[in-house]
Amino acid sequence: MIDAQASIRRFIQRHAHCAGFISLRLVEQQSQTLSVTRNVIEPPHHSHSRGVMMCVQENGQQAFAATSDITDNGLLHALVRAQATAQAMQHRSLMAYNTSAHPGTKAHYHSPDIEQPLPDTAQWLELLMDASRQVPQDARLVHWASRVRVVREQQLYVDTLGNDIQRSLQQMYAHLEVTAYDGHDSQRRSLDVAQQGSAAIVTQASLSDQARRVADQALQLLLAPNTPQDRCDVLLMPDQMILQIHESIGHPLELDRILGDERNYAGTSFVTADMFGHYRYGSELLNVSFDPTVRGELVSYSHDDEGLRAEKVSLISKGILQRPMGGALSQSRSDLPGTANSRACGWNRAPIDRMANLNIEPGDQSMAQLIGGIEHGILMATNRSWSIDDARNKFQFGCEWGQSIKNGELQGVVKNPNYRGISSQFWRNLSAVGDASTHRVMGTPNCGKGEPNQAVTVGHASPACVFSQVDVFGGQA
Repeated sequence: MIDAQASIRRFIQRHAHCAGFISLRLVEQQSQTLSVTRNVIEPPHHSHSRGVMMCVQENGQQAFAATSDITDNGLLHALVRAQATAQAMQHRSLMAYNTSAHPGTKAHYHSPDIEQPLPDTAQWLELLMDASRQVPQDARLVHWASRVRVVREQQLYVDTLGNDIQRSLQQMYAHLEVTAYDGHDSQRRSLDVAQQGSAAIVTQASLSDQARRVADQALQLLLAPNTPQDRCDVLLMPDQMILQIHESIGHPLELDRILGDERNYAGTSFVTADMFGHYRYGSELLNVSFDPTVRGELVSYSHDDEGLRAEKVSLISKGILQRPMGGALSQSRSDLPGTANSRACGWNRAPIDRMANLNIEPGDQSMAQLIGGIEHGILMATNRSWSIDDARNKFQFGCEWGQSIKNGELQGVVKNPNYRGISSQFWRNLSAVGDASTHRVMGTPNCGKGEPNQAVTVGHASPACVFSQVDVFGGQA
């Protein structure tokens, strides 16, 4: 990677005069996935990818060309292709492109504790096998699996303005799942961990202890009654809140979607450009931030993939919609303030508006207070299913785990807990927000968007939250 970075830097110096603006984004990604299923080691999966995305702006036009050939000839060929595309667009473009990168920026972001050594393959497999063996020998437990995935990414962004921005990421993922089946019904419990940092993220998750808990809860669900159809309070745990944030706040606030770019594939948004600054998105308890600066969250970084400096930005303050998530291009098109969120899934994709770390700020209630404030409701945890319309407004989500709440106390387990709502109304019914003790930093590795498709990682952090008067229902009896 060091030699490739040197080649990129030399190239940008030699060819700075060839166009009005040139940027190169060198990305090298490596991943290792190890898994154990029913006490059997699965074949390991390794991947490695390296290449460069060339961006050219000339006479107000912007064009891209990607290459895995990082020699001078390969880079020159990409430059020629990008220039030819920019020239061909001159009479067809709807707007003039101008870079918003700040000249002369030097930066190097790296994940926390990235220098610490990782376990070798044998040590990872020993950890996974130990977790797998903790699942009890019960004929009703028909499937179980444990998995670890490590992703390392090195990125260098350079341009003709003198910017030189490096990024060294290490993302750690751990997964557990157990499925129980009694001949009539099947129930699944799972656990996911996703953060930046060292192997301690996985080891501190105590997969062996969690495997016993997850298996026990899967068996409890087999014996539990279905969630009754009702209208009541719902206490969503952080591992369900991240899905709620992602689908009904994150995607609706992506500025390119609001501008109509995604309508052919990922859909539009019920949010319109004239709502910012006054629209009541949620109750006064709702405070949402875009924050790529959180240490250890899955998608923290110092600058986005177009060199824009990242900072914490309030998107929703006391329930009022403040600004969208839009990179430099979308900001220019809309005349709206945005965020440093132009992101690409790799070297062969151009950046587009994406979520990075999208978080709900903690409130002031402990878990005991959240539960104690509910006379009639259901606690729901761990997403199992999701469905939402193209405008990211009407939704129906299902969870793995449910518990009824009566008169401020947790009662018995209920299975197949589902709820439905409308984004533009649901968040206004936010009635209680958990404090820092209920707050968890999490994320997802596979948010899809764009044509051609880009699957990117997204970070979410949230406390537990209570919503009033929610339509809930269960599965078939």
